[in-house]
Amino acid sequence: MWSDVRRALYPGRFQPIHWGHVSVIRWALQQVDELIIAVGTAQESHTVVNPFTSGERVVMIKEALKEAGLELSRTYVIPVPDILMNSVWPYYVQMYVPKFQYGVARNPLVLRLFKDAGIKTLVPPPYDRMKYSSTRIRKLILAGSNEWRDLVPKSVASFIDEVGGAERLREIIGVD
Repeated sequence: MWSDVRRALYPGRFQPIHWGHVSVIRWALQQVDELIIAVGTAQESHTVVNPFTSGERVVMIKEALKEAGLELSRTYVIPVPDILMNSVWPYYVQMYVPKFQYGVARNPLVLRLFKDAGIKTLVPPPYDRMKYSSTRIRKLILAGSNEWRDLVPKSVASFIDEVGGAERLREIIGVD
């Protein structure tokens, strides 16, 4: 029965998804029956902070999960546009996703918002955020370094190549 399913929400921008995100998803799937991956800031793309469209991020997430051997049948990947009112966000996101009992996060603000909304939290173990950071990955791409390729699943690196992600980032900031 649907009401018996233990389901959690893991929000993020995933610009792009990296091995740190994958480790959180793997951990979360050990805690619950199903995981909703909320692709935040879904309305924004083609900026330095949000270079990829929500559709591109959905594909990257699904490819990363397949590559990691995770069960796609236990996940939902749902784009969610921003709402610029933090205290309302937990209620707003519930309009876009299936019902869930838990929020997955390490971010103190997100944990507080879940708590204030009466949503139980699951706090995953830390991963090396200095190494696995979407901001760092985008900077490495812009710098022309191939080091970023080791920080994301191979399928994600291939997808970024396929959509011209490096060129897109350089064009966005006006670098040739």
